[in-house]
Amino acid sequence: MKEASFYEKGENSKVHCYLCRHHCTISDGKRGICCVRENRGGILYTLVYGKPCSWHVDPIEKKPLFHCFPGSKAFSIATVGCNFRCLHCQNHEISQLPRDHDQIYGEAFSPDDVIGHAQKTGCRSISYTYTEPTMFYEYAFDIARLAKEQGLSNNFVTNGYIEKEPLTAIQPYLDAANIDLKSISDDFYKKVCGARVAGVLESIRNYKTLGIWIEITTLVIPTHNDSDEEFKAIARFIRDEAGPETPWHVSAFHPTYRLTDVPSTPSKTLMRAHQIGMEEGLRYVYTGNIPGLDAEHTFCYQCKKPVIKRYGFSITENSIVAGACKFCGARIDGVGL
Repeated sequence: MKEASFYEKGENSKVHCYLCRHHCTISDGKRGICCVRENRGGILYTLVYGKPCSWHVDPIEKKPLFHCFPGSKAFSIATVGCNFRCLHCQNHEISQLPRDHDQIYGEAFSPDDVIGHAQKTGCRSISYTYTEPTMFYEYAFDIARLAKEQGLSNNFVTNGYIEKEPLTAIQPYLDAANIDLKSISDDFYKKVCGARVAGVLESIRNYKTLGIWIEITTLVIPTHNDSDEEFKAIARFIRDEAGPETPWHVSAFHPTYRLTDVPSTPSKTLMRAHQIGMEEGLRYVYTGNIPGLDAEHTFCYQCKKPVIKRYGFSITENSIVAGACKFCGARIDGVGL
């Protein structure tokens, strides 16, 4: 075990955790909402440091990050645990394991081990993903610092519930993040995720202020967050608060975990969201989880020609030269283009 960061000691051996926006008050012998940070004798410990449950080599496009070293490989790593309890979690077997089954598992894997594997497999970056990277923050921080020293970049795939202080601390080592904006409705967040939307919106603003490249993903769930009004509100928030250059990924839902009574998202719904996002002034809106749609491609916002063509997570054609559209010279937003 390793002592956790970003907590304060209270009376009667209680601790107050300020890593994420839940701000858990944890009694001696108990854990926070995430179920992987435990108070032992008035000291808060992380139970998952150096114990990943999953690691793979992925295309960076799988995160999805379309404007961050496109076509490169990312060494992707996760531990068990999450501070959300999303009813539709596609990785619930690991994210909800401590909550659903009171189990924590993982193999011993030091930060140096992670760097070594990333280098041996030809990865350009390390992705902290699959579950919620905030929950293994101390581990991710140590890896990210070493990665930066070795010329690797780092990215979070996150629910956006981290507090400002820990985000600011890791900012020098964090190059990009894909942040889930699951809905613009607080009612949705309370019922489906066990959180509040205001914290996510504030985190998106913080990422932007800190200069970390961000892309936003909304998993479109029929009857839950698929109205035109919802799409317009999300697109306007991204445009006004994160900037029109911020990519928005609208992805198809498939029934899973505790949300199996809802049908999969039809492609026409994603294309409607794409159209609305573009009409609201976003430069890049992408569809996901249904390969073969035109909205998988990156189009130049100036000349409207495709500058990156994709099928699923694979790039089939890249017409960006030194970060610019080869057809008209417009600068394409992102990092490592």
